Amino acid sequence: MSKYSNFRGTGVALVTPFQKDGSIDFKALGKVIDHVIKGGVEYVVSLGTTGETPVLSKDEKKSLVSYTVEKANKRVPVVVGIGGNNTREVIETFKHYDLSGVDAILSVSPYYNKPSQRGIVEHYKVLGDASPLPIIVYNVPGRTSSNISAETILQLAEEVKNIFAVKEASGNFDQIMKIIKYKPKDFLVISGDDLITLPIIASGGDGVISVIANALPKEFSEMTRQALAGNYSQAQKLHYKLDEFTRLIFADGNPAGVKCLMEMMKICSAHVRLPLVNVNEQVEKALAEELKKK
Repeated sequence: MSKYSNFRGTGVALVTPFQKDGSIDFKALGKVIDHVIKGGVEYVVSLGTTGETPVLSKDEKKSLVSYTVEKANKRVPVVVGIGGNNTREVIETFKHYDLSGVDAILSVSPYYNKPSQRGIVEHYKVLGDASPLPIIVYNVPGRTSSNISAETILQLAEEVKNIFAVKEASGNFDQIMKIIKYKPKDFLVISGDDLITLPIIASGGDGVISVIANALPKEFSEMTRQALAGNYSQAQKLHYKLDEFTRLIFADGNPAGVKCLMEMMKICSAHVRLPLVNVNEQVEKALAEELKKK
């Protein structure tokens, strides 16, 4: 069993709830954290894409990390998103955050400046040396415009001891399966897409960092557990019970969709910060109809 087995299963990329005036609603965040932990997720991720990190100030980010660690209270591991397209700045961020109580770092591949694969390797080697915590590489080319190839992930898995997993959101099954086939035994392959979590696990993957689990943690984490246990018939039933919810929450932008659903469930408000906006009326209506069927 991998020494990182506590990251097998369902992690949830926590939303950042906002008040109507745009300030962070920490009371609602506490409610979200309790909701997902009671729902059975294996760990929580602070400062992920779903947390709207591009519109958070440095002080807000620090406050969110501290609050999440305190509220989780060692009930589940805590992962913090620290990444960027400036390698030096990422290293400085490691130093300036209070990472006591944090278990791992999720670090997105450099975006916008579109480095070569050699540049990506060197970036993560430097981060691996500088990070006080183990690192999950985050490959999300739909947002970064820069894919991390299977060969690069496998090189990092072999050469950087501090890197123990990849969150794969490329949607490229040929690439994902190649990583799974040739990776070191203890290296984890984590789905970055809710809808394809089941087939990734069936191919040998280790779980997911989820968006829909903010709203429906019990059902989604159980689907993941059943799949990891090889109970694919039961996992399929749960997958298809949730698939329309999952499509709808991404239909008009993330995290606007899942926040809309969470407001309907009285977990937190649907407020987002510009340049994001709330979902359109059609998606809101469809989510309400789907919730009635639940």
